[in-house]
Amino acid sequence: MSGQPTSHADSVRMLAAATLRTGLPPVLLAIAAGAVVAGVLVGPTGVYGALVGGAAALASSLATIGMMRFSAAMPVTSVMMVALGGYVLKLSTLLLVVLVAQAMPAWHTRSLALTFLAAVLAWAGAEVVAFRRAPIPTLLLSDEGSPEPPER
Repeated sequence: MSGQPTSHADSVRMLAAATLRTGLPPVLLAIAAGAVVAGVLVGPTGVYGALVGGAAALASSLATIGMMRFSAAMPVTSVMMVALGGYVLKLSTLLLVVLVAQAMPAWHTRSLALTFLAAVLAWAGAEVVAFRRAPIPTLLLSDEGSPEPPER
């Protein structure tokens, strides 16, 4: 998809693609750095914890991209409902991951948490950068179905 978007769906799809392109490298770097640091400081359990935390953060971030693409053609109010519903679902899933992680002696919980946090922050920063760099207008004004301007 090149050029300016012509609809809200095009805009959301362009933003999803830009976010994915911008977000993957720093997130993968954060996961790798978390695994290396945890491996040096904690050992194998730290590496496992860091990889599980990084995988959970990456899955959560990719789920956001999937929800954006899934809901792109929906009305704007439905897009917001999908976003909020997805947010609740992701938080619930991440809570389960943390609860399971505490019960697993093979994973170092703090390594999991810190790598997860680093990966989520890297993705959030990349989302901001992608939004600022993406060539999409924040408001799409079309002539279709728009009311006539008021008479003066």
